[in-house]
Amino acid sequence: MSAFSTMSSKGQITVPIEIRQRLGLKQGTRVEFLVDNGQTIVRPARPAGNPFEKYRGCLPAFKSMGEINDWVDSLRSADDRK
Repeated sequence: MSAFSTMSSKGQITVPIEIRQRLGLKQGTRVEFLVDNGQTIVRPARPAGNPFEKYRGCLPAFKSMGEINDWVDSLRSADDRK
């Protein structure tokens, strides 16, 4: 697939519709430019940080795999009682 665009004097380009659809780009989407092995890659920007950070501390702290298995078994038993 090949698509072309022309850069304006302000450094702006229009991303062709086929590329926007392929990348899922919509108005306001941030994009990231990466240089890897001499190639430039354009992709939707990834959010900064770990997306799972907000879940830290939601589960009880376990000291062993046995405690984890016991906890999972108790959850399964609770589902069986419903």
